[in-house]
Amino acid sequence: MSEYETGDGSTDLGHYEAGQESTELDQLHQSAGSETDAQSQFGVYENDHHAEESTDFAQGHHEEFDQPGIVHAESDDYTNYSHSASEDDHVFAAEGSQSTHQAEFAELDALEQKFDAAFAQGTEIHTGEGQSELGTAQN
Repeated sequence: MSEYETGDGSTDLGHYEAGQESTELDQLHQSAGSETDAQSQFGVYENDHHAEESTDFAQGHHEEFDQPGIVHAESDDYTNYSHSASEDDHVFAAEGSQSTHQAEFAELDALEQKFDAAFAQGTEIHTGEGQSELGTAQN
């Protein structure tokens, strides 16, 4: 109980209580994610053709005649033919693919919150010039 002096009497406060209440609620939500994709596909095709040909042809006629004293005659015919050929083919083919995948994820959940509540409560008030009562009250 508490006494409070006024100029015309005293006031008695009975059953009066005041205070502070505190409750907490924490909340934290964190989410992270990552994903990486890579893909490569290739094809290489190569075709080479090479041909070479060579032809030589020669034809000749030789004639010789001699007349002094004794007759001499000579005749030659000739043919020379040469042929060469070369051919090659080259084929190259390659195919391939490459793929990469990476995935990451993290998540954190927490909950925190703080509630402050002030309260006051009184049940009786006595004054010097008379008595008056106040019922239970809360804020």
